[in-house]
Amino acid sequence: MRMLMKQRAAAGMMTGAAALAIAGFTALGSIFNYPQILKATTPEILDSYRESQIAITGWFLALVISAGLLAPIGALLGRITGGILGKWITGVGIAAATAQVIGLSRWVLLIPGISDDATVPALTENAHRTFEQLHFWLGTILGETVGYALTATFTVLVVIAFTRNAAITSTTATRSIGYLGYVSAALIATGVVIPLGIGAASITNFIGYVTWCLWLIAMAVVLWRTPVTAPSPTITTAVARSVGTPTAVNPASGIK
Repeated sequence: MRMLMKQRAAAGMMTGAAALAIAGFTALGSIFNYPQILKATTPEILDSYRESQIAITGWFLALVISAGLLAPIGALLGRITGGILGKWITGVGIAAATAQVIGLSRWVLLIPGISDDATVPALTENAHRTFEQLHFWLGTILGETVGYALTATFTVLVVIAFTRNAAITSTTATRSIGYLGYVSAALIATGVVIPLGIGAASITNFIGYVTWCLWLIAMAVVLWRTPVTAPSPTITTAVARSVGTPTAVNPASGIK
């Protein structure tokens, strides 16, 4: 019963994270032309931001909450999985959440003030410079590049853990969820080359996040409905090897 409660708690958070992400990206795309607006000049970005500042800030807060949910999701999935792999899932999930929350939070905590300063002639140049620095270090480097890599890694680890479980992979439909996870992870990972000027990566990364949200929802349904069973010793050892851990894994430390 306790295991099923953990599964359903994780499922609820995964559904919430996906719903907030879908709503946030849809709304920001409509009122702020996000993420395409980030390719514009700094004055254009800030002018567009001020036109609907309250709504834009609110929807970025929704994305912050969505990203933050990855931390408890990772912790719960790690406990459900157990063993060395479970620790990897927890650690990478928390790291991915941290990177994305810090990157996205600039739109909620810092950009409003910078936007106001940019309207004051004496402060405009400094405000633009500060925005560009925050956009590069917190946005492009941390929130996006590092965040993309960690999110893709987290997804692969979860797929490895759960698609090798007999209870979950008993049907073609549930096995397909694993493939969906791998595809979304690969597409999200293409985002790490966006800073290199590869324009197509922005499109594939966006498609990856849409696919990832669908994968989260599909995984949530499986976790809600299907009790997870402990892996066999062979599978547990194979999974541990796949993430570079020692081969001496105790089967009893598997899914609890």
